[in-house]
Amino acid sequence: MEISLEILALLAGVALIAGFIDTIAGGGGLLTIPALLFAGIPPVQAIATNKLQACFGSFTATRFFIKADLVSPKQQKWAIMATALGAILGAIAIQMFDSELLIAIMPYGLIAIAIYMVFSKNFGQPQDKAKISEKKFNTSVATEVSFYDGFFGPGTGTFFTIGYTKLRGMGMVQATAHAKLLNFTTNIFSLVVFIVSGQILWAVGLSMAIGQIIGSRLGAAMVVKKGNEFVRYMTVAVCIAMSISLLVKQS
Repeated sequence: MEISLEILALLAGVALIAGFIDTIAGGGGLLTIPALLFAGIPPVQAIATNKLQACFGSFTATRFFIKADLVSPKQQKWAIMATALGAILGAIAIQMFDSELLIAIMPYGLIAIAIYMVFSKNFGQPQDKAKISEKKFNTSVATEVSFYDGFFGPGTGTFFTIGYTKLRGMGMVQATAHAKLLNFTTNIFSLVVFIVSGQILWAVGLSMAIGQIIGSRLGAAMVVKKGNEFVRYMTVAVCIAMSISLLVKQS
């Protein structure tokens, strides 16, 4: 496909905003995927190209969080392996099945998450004890969410963050850092599948990567600076926005 320079610049701007939002609360794909579709890119290629640009953003944010000692890839090696497997399977599945059912159900789950986070006063505060072991988390939540990310994607960071806060007892800032590490893993491994299957539009993805790098760096700094409450309410706002976006698409 031939995309004009004006459209590439617009997509890069969307990616900057999406990278900022995605690093803080997840859901950046609800901006970038519709933008890619609006540019006339077919759905599977849009999802594949979105993974390319998202890799740059998630890497930038992950690197920042690692340097801030909020997450350690070495300590999370089993989670990384679990998410890699899930993402590969999801990226293969999207090329064989229709994702419309998932899109139809997802808004209602996001609305429920937003309502719960608003009324749960202690949400995002570090807990005294994790509810499930790291091993069980990796084999259930990490694998399932990563499959979803390979298959569709928007909201993955939100789901990882909620899993870490509610099931592993982390505060929002630390949970966001861990979520971004796993999100980077899912992006990379699903991207490999899409590269092998020839679904990537390289000029589009690399143009958007510039915006992603800038937005993700700014978002990561904001997470560390503003703390739990800021991330919590940004996540609620993103959940509501994603729900509205998906419901409008269905109408």
